[in-house]
Amino acid sequence: MRITVLGAGSWGTTVASVLTRRDHESLIWARSPETADEINAKHTNDRYLAGFPLPARLRATSDLAEAAAHAELLVVGVPTGAFRATLELVRPDLHPWIPVVSLSKGLERDSLLRMTEVIKDVLPGHPAAALTGPNLAKEIMAGMAAATVIATEDLTVATEIQRVFRRGLLRVYTNHDVIGCEIGGALKNVVAIATGIAQGLGVGDNTRAGVISRGLAELTTLAVTLGGEPATLAGLAGMGDLVATCISPHSRNRHVGEQLGRGRTLDDILAEMGQVAEGVKTVHAAVQLADRHSLPMPITRTIHRVITGEITAAHAYDGLLRTHPAGHESEPG
Repeated sequence: MRITVLGAGSWGTTVASVLTRRDHESLIWARSPETADEINAKHTNDRYLAGFPLPARLRATSDLAEAAAHAELLVVGVPTGAFRATLELVRPDLHPWIPVVSLSKGLERDSLLRMTEVIKDVLPGHPAAALTGPNLAKEIMAGMAAATVIATEDLTVATEIQRVFRRGLLRVYTNHDVIGCEIGGALKNVVAIATGIAQGLGVGDNTRAGVISRGLAELTTLAVTLGGEPATLAGLAGMGDLVATCISPHSRNRHVGEQLGRGRTLDDILAEMGQVAEGVKTVHAAVQLADRHSLPMPITRTIHRVITGEITAAHAYDGLLRTHPAGHESEPG
């Protein structure tokens, strides 16, 4: 199958590599011509995956029209802030009805849409799916075992996409609960910032475990309110992705939180990273959804205050621990 992956960041490049090793004719689109040239000539992507050789058969291009016309399956791994604009640019050259798979975990800031909803809005008639779960790019490139989820309402389509992606130690499951899967993938980044702050402040593993657990309760509450299923958030797209993102030193969102906990400014952290930490943007949309549905979501709201500069990271933990008496564990807050 001819597959195009849009986005040559760490996860997009990893997915393109996996698909190429499955003997698919994979083409990756890089915004930077220099990155595309590096992938083609050196079979590396040192900015995002230094030390990991890429398959010699993987081709790259910086020509978006060429990338779109190549695809029998389109996989989109660009940051959520560029997601809609990129789809609008590929639309004229895209073959009709081909499935579109989102790798991007977040919410569109103004519309509050999930990425599969953006796909349906920009590319009507194309089956939309999300690939999500605890999938740290460098571990998969290193050949370590991992599990992921293809989420789409049509399980026939999900099964076909599953066959395309599964390879070796990458175990691919299907799930019909797109809402639960995408909300889990988006909100876990916000909780990872909170957990990273705990790490930076040195407040202890008990505290971090508490934040992760209560964070899971928050994202479950939001997902169910929007129509998702509680069981989804106990699985790979919820708890699995949350744990991996909160504990891994490879996690960009956890790194942002840790540096905030050490007293650095958000601008300095992001400038040094040179990469997108989706939780920084997603938290704005998450608070708007919480307001729309009258949900407490104290962790999300507190991280929003940190990101906007209203309070410091240290103050955030005072607030999280002392706001009000705890209620029943099944309740948010």
